[in-house]
Amino acid sequence: MYKIIGADGKEYGPVTLEQLRQWLAEGRINTQTRIQPAGTTDWKFLGELPEFTNPASGNTGTVPPIVPAPVNAEALAAQILARDYTIQIGSCISRGWALVKANFWLLVGVSFVSLLLAGGCGIPYVGPVISLIIGGPMMGGFYALILKKIRGQSATLGDAFVGFSIAFVPLMLAHIVSGSLAMIGFLLLIIPGIYLVIAWQFTLALVIDKKIDFWPAMELSRKVVSRHWWVFFGLLIVNGLIAILGLVCCLVGVFIAIPVGLASMMYAYEDIFGTKATSTT
Repeated sequence: MYKIIGADGKEYGPVTLEQLRQWLAEGRINTQTRIQPAGTTDWKFLGELPEFTNPASGNTGTVPPIVPAPVNAEALAAQILARDYTIQIGSCISRGWALVKANFWLLVGVSFVSLLLAGGCGIPYVGPVISLIIGGPMMGGFYALILKKIRGQSATLGDAFVGFSIAFVPLMLAHIVSGSLAMIGFLLLIIPGIYLVIAWQFTLALVIDKKIDFWPAMELSRKVVSRHWWVFFGLLIVNGLIAILGLVCCLVGVFIAIPVGLASMMYAYEDIFGTKATSTT
């Protein structure tokens, strides 16, 4: 028996394996549907379960390939704003620190590699061009890896590069467009740039996690973050101070502070957009 999270964000079940296979064949669910097998507490993607991918389990090819259905960004924004949400800065940072401690070498190592590649490896002249092309997919993959660990799923170094295979163009465009518009905001009056950087901070995570195109993801992030913009500004400031402290006290400390900051941001994302959050409405 299984429970699932429907397209409306609500929890359904228990449902039998046979019923789920029928819904899969009919296109009513897909490989990105959240599912919880009986006797477990973790939510997984349906496509992660061997009974839906292993031919020996009885699913012998009668089900056509399923293209993951994107989330309706406007509907999700309305749903979240209707129920509202609460973000606690201290809780996000403490959970981010705990996650990094529990997965120290993976998250510290991947954050270093991701930021190095996303920044164009510091190569003169060519580096900025490289950053424009791969910065979005690289960071989107890193966010996907962090979210897998937050959700209790296994993750490896290879997960950090998933953005190149499943959402390369939307992530690249999200990175270029949001960065360019934020830069224009800084050049015009500084304050609009600061607002946009904070408001669009969940764009890449939404593209990779919810399969949303870049502009709807930008708008969804902006609408939701704007409801409590100052809280996210505060989270950014605190993480910035922690990074500075790590740099001043011990140069290598910044390499720990950065993944902690990114993990704390993804905990905020999960509190707002995650399965448990969207299934409680």
